[in-house]
Amino acid sequence: MSRFAKFAWLVLGYNVLVILWGAYVRATGSGAGCGSHWPLCNGEIIPRSPTVETLIEYSHRLTSGLAALLVLAMLIWAFRAFPRKHIVRFGALMSMVFMVLEALVGAGLVLFEQVADNVTMARAVWMAAHLLNTFILLGWITLTAWWASGGSRFALRGQGSAGWGVFGALFLMTLIGMSGAVTALGDTLLHLGAIEKNPLVGETLLALRIYHPTLAIGIAVYMILVLTNLALARPSPTILRLALGFNGLYLAQLGLGALNVWLKAPVWMQLVHLLITDILWIMLVVLSASLLANQPQARAIVQEPKASITP
Repeated sequence: MSRFAKFAWLVLGYNVLVILWGAYVRATGSGAGCGSHWPLCNGEIIPRSPTVETLIEYSHRLTSGLAALLVLAMLIWAFRAFPRKHIVRFGALMSMVFMVLEALVGAGLVLFEQVADNVTMARAVWMAAHLLNTFILLGWITLTAWWASGGSRFALRGQGSAGWGVFGALFLMTLIGMSGAVTALGDTLLHLGAIEKNPLVGETLLALRIYHPTLAIGIAVYMILVLTNLALARPSPTILRLALGFNGLYLAQLGLGALNVWLKAPVWMQLVHLLITDILWIMLVVLSASLLANQPQARAIVQEPKASITP
């Protein structure tokens, strides 16, 4: 594995840690620790006499800024190390694009005060959109690292039913992630005692929590059936291991989700649940790329020469 590939995987791992810390900011109600100021914190570059909430939010901004710098470094390195039109360049560029969007979404959450104990449907939409962009960002960083590690370039056209199966898996995983983000918001507002601030919206968010596990169980059936069939149709040692590992971890995640509900969603359990979700997403992206790159070769049709009868 090249030095660039190792660095790209490192960038991916660091971004997962930043995402977990961001979830801790949300779960502890610390999102307003810097007020409605961005990029400043309470109007200051370095906050003086900060509260605990300010320290949590400010540290998240610092770690997020470092994540952006790492992705920028990956982009510059990719353009220096790989030739023009190389797929790694494209992956690094798209990673940077969605890193910028991630920063803008984070800024919007603060500037529009969609943080802390805000109880509105607008915040639920923001949370779902934030998760969507985060998944896309992680996806592009994963592809960049995978391509740099020797993964093959793949075409989206001409994949047939396999392409639709992969697209369905990615779409459903994104959907369950977004529903999980809204569910986690309901748990956070309940723990903060903020539901009463807007009972109509608050009770609606709590009622929506039943749909997340129901959706997760239904999607499990799709993942096991479709991904297993695709892995058997386009087999390779890597694909088979990824498919088996993904389905096994997904089933374990269902158990963790049930445990999370039983424990009434403590902060540490929310973080564990999110970590497994991110790992599942990364595994699914690599599995999808491997499946699409492992197109079966068209079988040549050899016609037997017809026997001639000589009179």
